[in-house]
Amino acid sequence: MTREDLIELTLLPATHDIGGFKVHRTLPHRERTMVGPFLFFDQMGPAQLPPGQGIDVRPHPHINLATVTYLFEGAMGHRDSLGTDITIRPGAVNLMTAGHGIVHSERSPEDVRPGGPALSGIQTWLALPDGREEIDPAFEHVAAGELPVISDGGVSARIIMGSLWGRTAPTTTYAGTIYADIMLAANSSVPIDAEADERAIYLVEGDASLEGVPLEPQRLYVLRPGIAATLRSSGGARAMLAGGDAFATPRHVWWNFVSSSRERIQEAKRAWMAREFPVVPGDEVEWIPIPGQPKTVSYP
Repeated sequence: MTREDLIELTLLPATHDIGGFKVHRTLPHRERTMVGPFLFFDQMGPAQLPPGQGIDVRPHPHINLATVTYLFEGAMGHRDSLGTDITIRPGAVNLMTAGHGIVHSERSPEDVRPGGPALSGIQTWLALPDGREEIDPAFEHVAAGELPVISDGGVSARIIMGSLWGRTAPTTTYAGTIYADIMLAANSSVPIDAEADERAIYLVEGDASLEGVPLEPQRLYVLRPGIAATLRSSGGARAMLAGGDAFATPRHVWWNFVSSSRERIQEAKRAWMAREFPVVPGDEVEWIPIPGQPKTVSYP
């Protein structure tokens, strides 16, 4: 099977240095806007910050999407306007549903700052489906021990969302969604089934190939629909599998706002500038201002 038979698109990341650590962003991309409900895909780090420092993402708003945070290393404190105050650690998942509007902040916990916090993980945004974009905001933390792990022949795959390999994660989904963290030992392999409308593989680290086609780290490989394949590694690797139902309605993205309606995004922009969003209890003083004179970008 050739590369063209397997892979529809290879999305290279836009890489940014943010306060001493790198973020590799493969979605949104000018060549592809969504894979299933996924419309934002960031790899954070890996990074080791200097002693006494930490990550401080000040309060900022979201609408009409759900954020998914999943860490490989380190810890991140999450606060939001619902009153949530929780620390996420590796193997767990935070699902924050923005719905008609939520505000949150993300900061390194105080207890990890003296030694210099480590940080490595994936943050994604999921579009909410038509008719459910304006649902009530919600927050859900699923502990690592609650997520099913498939172990077989040198493969350990944690199912973060959806159903894969005969097991189902308890994490809430709003549209058909598959999301998994796959660890491959040397000379191991795992099947990538074809059921989902849209699928992509992201190689975090190590060496891997799909039906003999080599993959490179920090690339999002969008797979052709309906093609089953086998992911293999000769020396060991970590990869993410993401996808789900195809969306028929375009989504528009501007800054932290996502919607099927440009007018809704403009209203959210006005409301944030007017300070009409709710505050984050315990983190009320700071906030991230609206970027200066941006354009609204439409992603079909």
